[in-house]
Amino acid sequence: MAHNMSIHSGSCHCGAVRFEVDVELQAETVRCNCSICAKTRAWLVFAPASTFRLLQGEPNLADYRFGAGRIRHRFCTTCGVKPFGVAGDGVAISIACLDELAPEQLATLSVTCIDGAQDRWDAAPAITAYL
Repeated sequence: MAHNMSIHSGSCHCGAVRFEVDVELQAETVRCNCSICAKTRAWLVFAPASTFRLLQGEPNLADYRFGAGRIRHRFCTTCGVKPFGVAGDGVAISIACLDELAPEQLATLSVTCIDGAQDRWDAAPAITAYL
């Protein structure tokens, strides 16, 4: 199957943080039940860091780390929205922070649920309806 990478623009709520990312949204998006994803109802798409460009807002960004501290959960200090997180050579982009995606487009995206609460990144949790 051919991959259709395309450039998507994104931002936080107040617009102070803006980015672009080349990503294939039709490939797979993820919902996780780990403590932070469950509390923020995160819906993510992963992309290589090389395809991500922060266009503006670095001074507005702060990091939140917990547990092993491997993931830099980046959030806007003005509006509090977390548009992306960084771990190693990858970026987890919040689908909700991608601009100009119509509800009809969002409804077509494939969603995989993962059991991050049990460190089972290869399996879905027993209950997924709330994710």
